[in-house]
Amino acid sequence: MLEFTDDQDVLCVRVEGPADTTTAVDAVDFEVVGHDGSIRSNHHLRAVQLPISLVHLAPVAQALDGHGPLADAAAAGLEVFASAPLHGGEIPGMVTPELSELINPGWAPAEVALAVVASAPGVKRVLLSTRNPEHWKQAAEAVGRPPLSRDVLRRVVDVLGT
Repeated sequence: MLEFTDDQDVLCVRVEGPADTTTAVDAVDFEVVGHDGSIRSNHHLRAVQLPISLVHLAPVAQALDGHGPLADAAAAGLEVFASAPLHGGEIPGMVTPELSELINPGWAPAEVALAVVASAPGVKRVLLSTRNPEHWKQAAEAVGRPPLSRDVLRRVVDVLGT
């Protein structure tokens, strides 16, 4: 059981989508509810986190169309932290040379995967972890580059689907 003191608020998130919400989320409403049940407009919530990767492209596709959780977070004034951008390290092994060429010729698989996530509309931070200092350096360079164009993101979504 959770217990709250008089000055604690709770973030309530309502998700709308198909019954299997592991495949897509259509909309998210962000509300901060006080311990007394009232909706709070003056809260300290500044960011949300959600998985975005080449295998979790639905939020990117939706944002390109102006809806979905990324657009909803932006409308609520929240920053988005993208988690699991390399899907536990599995994605670099899944990126084909053709996909790398589509995104940016000459980039390594991890670089193209991170570039897609970092370029998603509304994403402000990409959460990464590695024990390898060289991987960390490469990841920091990949997310620090100028974002991919909306046209490139749309082509990636069209090729890979959601």
